[in-house]
Amino acid sequence: MAHGTTSKGGKYTALLTLGALGVVYGDIGTSPLYAFREAFHVGGLPVTEAAVLGVLSLIFWGLVLVVTIKYLIFVMRADNDGEGGILALTSLIMSGSKGTRSRVLLIGVGLFGTALLYGDGMITPAISVLSAVEGLEVAVSGLGPWVIPVACVILVVLFMNQHRGTSTLGTLFGPIMIVWFSVLALLGIIQIIGEPGVLAAINPMKAVTFVTDSPRFGFLALGGVFLVVTGSEALYADMGHFGIKPIRLGWFGLVFPALVINYFGQGALLLQEPEAIENPFYLMAPDWAVLPMVVLATLATVIASQALISGAYSLTAQAIKLGYLPRQHVDHTSPRQFGQIYVPAINWILMIAAVGLVIGFGSSSNLAAAYGVGVATDMVITTLLLFVVMRDLWKWKPPVVFGLTLLFLAVDLTFFGANITKVPAGGWFPLVIGVIGFVLMTTWKKGQELMVARARRNEFLVERFIASIVEHPQMRVPGVGVYLFPRPGATPPSLLTNLKHHEVLHETIILLAVDVEPVPRVPRAQRATVHDLGEGFSQVVLKYGFFEAPDIPMALGNIVVKGFGFKPTIATYFLGNETILATEIPGMALWREHLYAFMHRNSASAARYFGLPQDRIVEVGVQVEI
Repeated sequence: MAHGTTSKGGKYTALLTLGALGVVYGDIGTSPLYAFREAFHVGGLPVTEAAVLGVLSLIFWGLVLVVTIKYLIFVMRADNDGEGGILALTSLIMSGSKGTRSRVLLIGVGLFGTALLYGDGMITPAISVLSAVEGLEVAVSGLGPWVIPVACVILVVLFMNQHRGTSTLGTLFGPIMIVWFSVLALLGIIQIIGEPGVLAAINPMKAVTFVTDSPRFGFLALGGVFLVVTGSEALYADMGHFGIKPIRLGWFGLVFPALVINYFGQGALLLQEPEAIENPFYLMAPDWAVLPMVVLATLATVIASQALISGAYSLTAQAIKLGYLPRQHVDHTSPRQFGQIYVPAINWILMIAAVGLVIGFGSSSNLAAAYGVGVATDMVITTLLLFVVMRDLWKWKPPVVFGLTLLFLAVDLTFFGANITKVPAGGWFPLVIGVIGFVLMTTWKKGQELMVARARRNEFLVERFIASIVEHPQMRVPGVGVYLFPRPGATPPSLLTNLKHHEVLHETIILLAVDVEPVPRVPRAQRATVHDLGEGFSQVVLKYGFFEAPDIPMALGNIVVKGFGFKPTIATYFLGNETILATEIPGMALWREHLYAFMHRNSASAARYFGLPQDRIVEVGVQVEI
């Protein structure tokens, strides 16, 4: 029996590993298309033996230190009940932060890092697909004018199929990526056999010598070298889609060796043919194989786009539940892996932005200037947050905590400095997106707090309300009235308004508050708290994690408490439909109040968000001044 269970578990792990190869590693896995070339192009680095070996050494140790050691060994240990990403890391350390000032600072840093990833979610599909399609110019002369239109069509098709879910896409993409990584290794091996001396780049002194002998070229080259590790943050954000074990298996079993071999193969080619720097990846292949390679690379880069797209969905769902973004419709696309989701609104925003970037920048080299600044900043933020986790939650010894933090920061800040030089040439784009995202998230959070504060001024304690009902009996009608209101102990305005206009109450009244905890999931046994208030009134609090989809009818139906009278067939759900009015009342700048009101109007329906039956809902209008 145990053997069968293990076998099934092994098959499921293998399936998740296949999916992880098709989703998580697409970004890192397609960097060989442009990263090595850009390391030379960024600062006009001459193709010499010392430069080739130095850049290769930087690439090799970048993959080891950043992806392998920092993210796969340490950062991915900091999961929040299986979920990863900067926002999950931020919520994880909230319990360990001390004092209001440090808490606000940590939240702010985490939110800005989250917003930056949206910028990279726009750039990654654009640069990945465009770099692959540019191979058409190598394969067939005269196809240059078709590169941008073909890239745009591919991107539109990719985003239009996102609703199928990362599980389906990963299963489809996984085998393609196995072929891709195998071809990467094969191309590299062929070149390395012809120039085995390139393996000397494994020696870290080659990198040190290159940087010290040519500090200007070495520093600028780091902007290109950084492109080999840009998928690391997406890898961490996608952890909830597949789990840590499949992601690690994919890296050590296939991805890491294939990438290293291919980069060294490109270096071996340049040692023999320096002029191949124009496009070393495609020029490694024989002439007859270039067109098939373009097709395979295009498929692989479509897949590469998936890592950041999936990560953007995960971050959005977390931000909504934690109260930093308005409600959006979220589809859960897998019955087994809860983190596999699809967010339509984010999908279309990313699609429009990616297509616009392809048209606006026109080439992968131009886009490379925009790429990396946001990721480099995120890596610094992740290291700072990880420091707090190691110190306050894991309780590691100070020498270990400070030693690891200094090592990671040394690498991160070096890459950050090299990427900052790209800001005038396009690196401003992810920073602008990061600022916009940060403003939207903080405005929504502050607006929600103001709305609650304004509403509390006119709150009527539920005990007083029930006492008034006893003193002045109202007509009671059969059925169950469920009134949603976020603050237990207060009478929902929708209940007061309904009673004022209709002068009747249901026999059973459930005052319902939905509370989102700063954890990904809440055990079902801890889901509901019920208090009998008398006179047919009950106060219910439902608790959900920030990665769970609330289903209120199901949760109420699962409550087994003596005297609790929920009957789904006769229940009517009452929702407050707030209209936000921006005013001169102190609280937020007027433009932010108008922005908050706009976001509030365009948030998803509460009924759909909470899984309420559409034919049993009554919305009661309420005006709130902020």
